[in-house]
Amino acid sequence: MSLLSCHQGAGEAFPRPFAGVDEAGRGCLAGPVVAAAVILPPGFDLPGLGDSKQLSERRRLALEPAIKAQAAAWALGVVWPADIDRLDILRATFAAMAGAVAHLRARPVFVAVDGDKTVPGLGLPQRAVVGGDAKIPEISAASVLAKTFRDRLMVALARRYPGYGLEVHKGYGTRAHMAALERLGPCRLHRRTFQGVRPRARRREDSLCLPGI
Repeated sequence: MSLLSCHQGAGEAFPRPFAGVDEAGRGCLAGPVVAAAVILPPGFDLPGLGDSKQLSERRRLALEPAIKAQAAAWALGVVWPADIDRLDILRATFAAMAGAVAHLRARPVFVAVDGDKTVPGLGLPQRAVVGGDAKIPEISAASVLAKTFRDRLMVALARRYPGYGLEVHKGYGTRAHMAALERLGPCRLHRRTFQGVRPRARRREDSLCLPGI
């Protein structure tokens, strides 16, 4: 069964043009949270499209240019670690999603958001769809674009901040990442308010303080 027929069969009928919105990197310890918004035209042809987390990297990379070529509009929103720490991760995710929608070259009349929460202050009718990245093609496409962009960005950033293995784990809290954090302390890409980073950041700051200063 195609994603489009699943979409219809699930009873999700949204006014068109509508944008699907999803994020990547919300649960990471390092790097930005990235959101994408995608409007697909009627009759799009994207075989194999689905939840980016369930797709191989090779499949995501093959879908990325096809999505961009066929989409009526697509855009990205990025919020960096300093703002994640300032806002908290939920509000930072909403900010990334709102930014992605705002940068679409075509304005949607409706927004479908992956998850159980809509985006506050978006100024458009919207609906949260739990598991939407596996049900709604527009959300699936957004999940692919957010994931591929963020992965590529983390590989590039790993060259600027070597030693953490960012090019491998992309900022998630793997065993290798935690060991690197213990050894090196956090860098500017780390979210210092996140559990797992915060105690190490505090120890590193303490170690840089001189007695009596």
